[in-house]
Amino acid sequence: MNKIVFVEDDQDVGELIAAYLNRHDIEVIVESRGDRAEATIAAALPDLVMLDIMLPGKDGMTLCRDLRASQSWSGPIVLLTSLDSDMNHILSLEMGANDYILKTTPPAVLLARLRLHLRQAGSSSQGDEIAPKVAGQNALRFGTLSIDPVNRQVTLGSEVVALSTADFDLLWELATHAGSILNRDALLKTLRGVSYDGMDRSIDVAISRLRKKLLDSATEPYRIKTIRNKGYLFAPHAWDAL
Repeated sequence: MNKIVFVEDDQDVGELIAAYLNRHDIEVIVESRGDRAEATIAAALPDLVMLDIMLPGKDGMTLCRDLRASQSWSGPIVLLTSLDSDMNHILSLEMGANDYILKTTPPAVLLARLRLHLRQAGSSSQGDEIAPKVAGQNALRFGTLSIDPVNRQVTLGSEVVALSTADFDLLWELATHAGSILNRDALLKTLRGVSYDGMDRSIDVAISRLRKKLLDSATEPYRIKTIRNKGYLFAPHAWDAL
């Protein structure tokens, strides 16, 4: 049975969704306060975290950002909210959420999307068998960017860039194919051993995080380029100057 921590301050909503998911073999721990959620997650060790946005103590967006920034939670994060806003949807992905689901979504659809994230998280947890084999490889250098696979360290200019394990593996995959276009399906198969289903935005979110940390432009990226309808391209000559 999978386990979820659901951070929701409306008791009726929390109990209703928990009861539905429990009937489908998903254990749900409901936490009512955002400022207690990190401790609850650390104690429960769930397979997935689901957050409302409007929460007492700490809102769901901030909680999502803090979980990713502290690297205390690397599993899937889903925002379940009544706020039907494109801007909130975009911000949630930028902050590290894997999905943004409206509370008006039919329960069966919610269940299907949660199961999708749980399956993908289960595949990625196999880790060393799926992720790129980088240990023992030579460091890559592109102008001011250096990627050291032995120490798993990235430097840009004189600054060390802090990356999660998953983000380092993504950067390594892009950099070892510098100048080539990699689509979402190829990246997901290499990094997680799953195929792209047309809905998974985790690669897009990770690319966005990489761009921010590697000082690429968010609006007109030139270091990790988006090639429309094709995928992503690591530009090998875009690192010559900060």
